[in-house]
Amino acid sequence: MGKIIISENVTLDGVIQDPAGDEGFRHGGWIGRIGDRGRDEAARVALEEALGTEAMLLGRRSYEFLAARWASRTGEFADRMNSKPKYVVSSTLQDPAWNNTTVLRGDLVSEVSTLKQQLAGDIVVAASFQLVHTLLEHDLVDELRLMVYPVVLGTGKRLFGLRASAHGRRRGALRSGSPRVLRKG
Repeated sequence: MGKIIISENVTLDGVIQDPAGDEGFRHGGWIGRIGDRGRDEAARVALEEALGTEAMLLGRRSYEFLAARWASRTGEFADRMNSKPKYVVSSTLQDPAWNNTTVLRGDLVSEVSTLKQQLAGDIVVAASFQLVHTLLEHDLVDELRLMVYPVVLGTGKRLFGLRASAHGRRRGALRSGSPRVLRKG
């Protein structure tokens, strides 16, 4: 059975909005504050994750953002991004151009539950803010991988809100996995 893994860049105060600065958020681009050495280490972590996961699950906007940036690139990371199966939750995406893409059009909870049953490996969800929140609300997330940046923004869309799960259950405690500290460059 597949495992849904949320992989997000997040500030110390929980903001996940516009880390690269491409979305027009006035505090966007906060990932760039870590220096060259930090970027190199973050790139290594991203490559390890790309090589070690079975598939990607994305919302439409994140899919379009990533497809526009990676479909024409080459190199170890780009080659894995381009060859990896991609599943996009969308009711509007008609003809996905990025290879190995399947559009999930039905009920999100049902579609993702089926996907988890069909795949044997890890299914990584990156970016896709709305999708992440929906998956968390419906208790479909198996693991969180958070790259925490030493930045405090004070405002912006956050990973964790105050909403309860869709099932009305109180969320259980999180268990720490294998933390890794990346040095600031």
